[in-house]
This record gives sequence, C-alpha cells and structure tokens, in this order.
Amino acid sequence: MSRAADRLKVVLNHLDRSHGAVVSFQRRVYRERPAYTSDTGVLTPEQRIAYEENGFILIRKLVSDQDIDRFRKEFERICKREVKVPGLVVMRDVTIAKSEYVEGEKAVTKLQDYQEDLELFRYCTLPQILKYVECFTGPNIMAMHTMLINKPPDTGKKTSRHPMHQDLHYFPFRPADRIVCSWTAMEKVHRGNGCLVVLPGSHHGTLLEHDYPEWEGGVNKMYHGVRNYDPNHPRVHLEMEKGDTVFFHPLLIHGSGMNQTDGFRKAISCHYASSDCYYIDVKGTTQENISNEVKELAAKKYGVDDTVTFQDTWALRGRLVQGDRASM
Repeated sequence: MSRAADRLKVVLNHLDRSHGAVVSFQRRVYRERPAYTSDTGVLTPEQRIAYEENGFILIRKLVSDQDIDRFRKEFERICKREVKVPGLVVMRDVTIAKSEYVEGEKAVTKLQDYQEDLELFRYCTLPQILKYVECFTGPNIMAMHTMLINKPPDTGKKTSRHPMHQDLHYFPFRPADRIVCSWTAMEKVHRGNGCLVVLPGSHHGTLLEHDYPEWEGGVNKMYHGVRNYDPNHPRVHLEMEKGDTVFFHPLLIHGSGMNQTDGFRKAISCHYASSDCYYIDVKGTTQENISNEVKELAAKKYGVDDTVTFQDTWALRGRLVQGDRASM
C-alpha cells in the first residue's frame, strides 16, 4: 500500500467507534425523541412547525458579505493552484472534463471535503450557523460533509443540473433526524442559474433507491438520482440572496436545474450530524451502489485495500465543531 494508505490505517486505528456504545445510545435517546427539532430558543414555534411539515427552513442574510467574499477568494486561490489542500476533491463538469483543458475557476464545478482548508472550514464553525444546527442535531455537533458548489453555465448538454435526490443516500450513519444540511448562497440564486428545488414534506418518507439517471448529455460523477418518486409532488424553487441559508433534512428530495446564464452560481454547504449518531452497514441495501463507488474512488486515489470500509471514509472526514465527540 502507499504511504497515504498507511497513514489512513493509523488514523482509523485511533478512532473509537465501538458498536456497543452506539447501540445503547440508539435505544436510550433517539426512540424517545421523535421530533425533528429541539427547543433551544433559536427557532420560533412557527419555524419548528414549518420544518416538521416541510423538511426545510430558509433563514435570510445569515452569513455576512464579508465572510462570503473571503470564501470566494479562497476558492479562487484553490482554482489557481496557489494552495494545495490535503484530501480536497476538485470536481469538473462531465462536458468540461471531456473537452480541452480549461483554466482556473471555469474548470472547477465543485470542491468537496474542504475540512483541511482553514478558511473554507471556518464556514462550518460560524456561530450563527451552529446555533441553528444545534436545533436539529443537539449540542454535540460533527461537520461530516463539506462542499463549495460552482455550478457552471450549461454547455447545452443539460449537465449543469443536479438530479432529484436524498442526501441520506450518501451517508452510512443514522438516525436521519439528527442530520441536517446548511446551504448558503454566495450570490443571488434564482431559477435562471439553477436554484435548489425541493419537494416539501418528502422527508416524511423513507430512503428511496438511487442510481445514475439516464440522461443523454451525460451525468456528473456521483450525481445519483432518486428512482420512482412522484413527479407530480408540489415543488418549491428556493430563490435566495447572497448570505441566505437553508437548513434541510437528509430525506428531503431536492435537486437543482440548469444554469442558463453566462455566469457561475456559487454556494457553500456543510452536512452536520450529532456526534452521538451511529454507523450502519449498508451492504445489501439501496446504498450499496454508492458505497462501492466511494470505496473504488478511495482505492484509486489513496491506494487503500478493501479493509477500508465506506464507514471509515466518513469517519476520516468528520470534524467535531461543538460539544463532545461520542460515537462518531
């Protein structure tokens, strides 16, 4: 194995994620707390009801222009290769990747796993974000999945859209009700440049089967779409201003449309989970396809063998941002 794989093994050996502690917590707490939110004094009764019913709430101007401008500058530095971030995954649109080399910002459509970048990860620790996150996860908070999305102008192949999906499809940890996404617009987001589209109330359902949609123009890597959802379900297009932030449940079915403008549409996000959540085995479930894809990517990028599990790849990325680290 490579040196990176050896380092990976060392880190994994220091992670204590014993099954016994996990199961006892599952019995002790989550079966006694069916509600989606906790009363921390931050959410109004109306906001709590809205989240219970719809699976999302939108908070206007939560993140300052100054912070967003700093995140944008750091993104530009990464695109110009002025900084190298360990573990960062730089993604390109499938049509751009197949074309001639494109430089700078135009070549990058998404940064994933930026937890080692101090400037971008600062987003995940912003007090105004965490005070809302605690309403969904409780006081012990892990930042589990980080992204900066740079949706490109569509090339005509419709590949800039994101298929409708449930984020829980990607996560081998539970319970779903103690997981939440924070998604902040870095500029004006509207239907023309591909705003988020959500199916209110769909978080009351179960995790559905996902796979790559059969799109003629191609589909970006790991852009799985949900199968067999009701296309007639009411939809809401979340048009947002710079700094607006939406918090949503991991079972909420959502996606985004094409970017039909000449500019890029940027957003920064983090998925949080209670550190008291527990990992599950996804073998034999609808999540096995994404598990195999992630493990293949880890083997290719880091030279790890098949003893590194899907759960291990998440344990390595998780970072405690508030409270105590328990099962996760």
